[in-house]
Amino acid sequence: MKRIFLFLFGLLTIYVIYIDLTAGTLPKVEIQTEVQTAVTMVDHESNMESFEAEVEPGETLISIVENHIKKPLPVSIEKLIKDFQGMNPGQSPEKIQIGSTYQFPDYSK
Repeated sequence: MKRIFLFLFGLLTIYVIYIDLTAGTLPKVEIQTEVQTAVTMVDHESNMESFEAEVEPGETLISIVENHIKKPLPVSIEKLIKDFQGMNPGQSPEKIQIGSTYQFPDYSK
């Protein structure tokens, strides 16, 4: 009898783990958002062009800029971080929020 209960408990545990990994335990909220809005702006203080984009899940500062310019990053990471912080005072590139919109430096030219 103990074996049957342990077997059923094991199956239940495996099933719960499977559901948790595939669907998650929290309800998924469907929000329609624009993937990326590109607007060319000029930062008057540094005369650097910029674009505005909404952060999607899995994106980083580098990936957003590289996807926008469609090539590898042409500047150092330190310069990218400095330019980002200059365009978004008080914001850290390590702590950008999904769904938030930020100004990003445009190195396409």
